[in-house]
Amino acid sequence: MRYLLLICDDPTGEPYDADGDDAGAWVERLQATGSYVLGDRVRPEDDAVSVRVRGGQCTTTAGPVTRGSERVVGFDVIDAADLDSAVAAAAAHPMARFGAVEVRPVWPWG
Repeated sequence: MRYLLLICDDPTGEPYDADGDDAGAWVERLQATGSYVLGDRVRPEDDAVSVRVRGGQCTTTAGPVTRGSERVVGFDVIDAADLDSAVAAAAAHPMARFGAVEVRPVWPWG
């Protein structure tokens, strides 16, 4: 099954340490098992635009849909046998220490 990992920063996490951020090694481990689909960092919230269409009218709002102390700073898509396997992969991501990783199962089209 496919899972979306939302990578978030979190002020309650360990202080960020670039030397401890081994995200590249995390990706390589998942690529070696064929579990890694794609992922990337996202630009800051100030560059986001939220789009809504109501009554046929499109409105845009500067910024993310939701605001809070945790911000989405990246994403990964992985294939995992089950939710427990996806959670284990997320727990091994360096941002699980420095921030948080939200794991969401993906419903496939068709």
